[in-house]
Amino acid sequence: MSASNAELLTLPRRPAAVDRSEFERLAKRARLLSWISLVWMGAEGTVAIVAGIMAGSVALIGFGLDSAIEGFASVVIVWRFTGARMWSPAAETRAQRLVAIQFFLLAPYVAFEAIGALAGGERPDASLLGIGLAVTSVVGMPLLGIAKRNIGERLGSVATKGEGMQNLLCAYLAGALLVGLSANALFGLWWLDPIVALGIAAVALHEGRAAWRGEGCCVESPIPAGAAACASGAGCCEGQDQRS
Repeated sequence: MSASNAELLTLPRRPAAVDRSEFERLAKRARLLSWISLVWMGAEGTVAIVAGIMAGSVALIGFGLDSAIEGFASVVIVWRFTGARMWSPAAETRAQRLVAIQFFLLAPYVAFEAIGALAGGERPDASLLGIGLAVTSVVGMPLLGIAKRNIGERLGSVATKGEGMQNLLCAYLAGALLVGLSANALFGLWWLDPIVALGIAAVALHEGRAAWRGEGCCVESPIPAGAAACASGAGCCEGQDQRS
């Protein structure tokens, strides 16, 4: 194999072009998935916060707040793909930034509460309700997240991919939460709860920065001024990340 052929094989592949009818079909699917997420996140966040308050679990409360933020991200995507905004690069950029801001709101609050719990030696009670909630999220959230990220990739929508990443993040955090809650219930390892909460804050900050920078891909789509959207940092063109 020649050096030039080897180089071509290692280059990032650009998503295939999407025509107007396909773009509209994918946008409607993204909107439907966001409505499903909104209902799920509303129920999940309510249960997690109530269970967290009852058990004195900072990690559970942080998980509930993350669910609320994910719910707002779903509202943003529904807004993004409704009416004339479906074809607007400006709406995509605003949605992308709104999704990022939600991560930034979550991280400092959860970190502050977790550090306070560690310093004060606050021991959360065992929460079977929280454990059950974590299990459902570990199973269900990856399905939504992967579907949204695939649709976002085909649409060239950083905002949609960011919302999908929030769902995947929810699954990762649910797994960590499950470990922390189970360790506390079985072995009394109370300090794992605020440490998991600190992990939630760190991952939220990282994902917020990625969403704000617009780490995604532009595709050839019916959206006007798509090249201008790439140039402004709302994604990447020809496989190159746009950094602010």
